[in-house]
Amino acid sequence: MVVRAEAKYLRVSPRKLRRIANLIRNKKVEEALATLKFLRIKNKKYFIKLLKSAKANARIKKPDVKDADLFIKELYVNEGPRLKRILPRMHGMANIIKRRMSHITVVISAGVEEEEVEE
Repeated sequence: MVVRAEAKYLRVSPRKLRRIANLIRNKKVEEALATLKFLRIKNKKYFIKLLKSAKANARIKKPDVKDADLFIKELYVNEGPRLKRILPRMHGMANIIKRRMSHITVVISAGVEEEEVEE
């Protein structure tokens, strides 16, 4: 069973979020949540909310799944659209400020995947 959850249009740079994603990638969900709980980084809240959502999705999809069996199969942070702002400078010039957004995608799985056979 594979379950997917996404968080889109987060007003945080992808570079900052990838630092956290690298810490919890390929871990069990409960272990990842425990790691995030004691992490001293401001943007961990997005990952906590996303992992809890994916865990709830797994319970809805398959009610007999145990939380201890769930692990993070894939976790990646992509860049979303950029907000462009202009900062006035002297002599009529301007600097462009790019405010980056992120999309986080997590795919969790329960145990070993069964091979789907096409007939």
